[in-house]
Amino acid sequence: IEASLPLVDRIAAEHVELAFDEAESFLAKMRNAGAVFLGRHTPEVIGDYVGGSNHVLPTARSARFSSGLSVLDFVKRTSILKLGPEQLKALAPAAIALAKAEGLDAHARSVAIRLNM
Repeated sequence: IEASLPLVDRIAAEHVELAFDEAESFLAKMRNAGAVFLGRHTPEVIGDYVGGSNHVLPTARSARFSSGLSVLDFVKRTSILKLGPEQLKALAPAAIALAKAEGLDAHARSVAIRLNM
């Protein structure tokens, strides 16, 4: 079973059933699955319909980079960032280089102007 875990992660299945004793011990070693059903008494259909987990899950190996639908998908979030002068100075060269590489000269200038470059 241990040897199969890299393959399980690479496949990134929508559903993974670990139908054996001590299934919980393998859970921490898995990263990519839409939903995991632990033990012999937890079939996928229970999770899909009546167990309280989710039936809207990532398919086609997309569990590598996404999760099942959850309340977090309905929560509005805002990213906030605050730099001091030294932090801006440290990050400026990379930000300017990336902005220029993308052809976003005004973005690059917005950093340079703040640092009087």
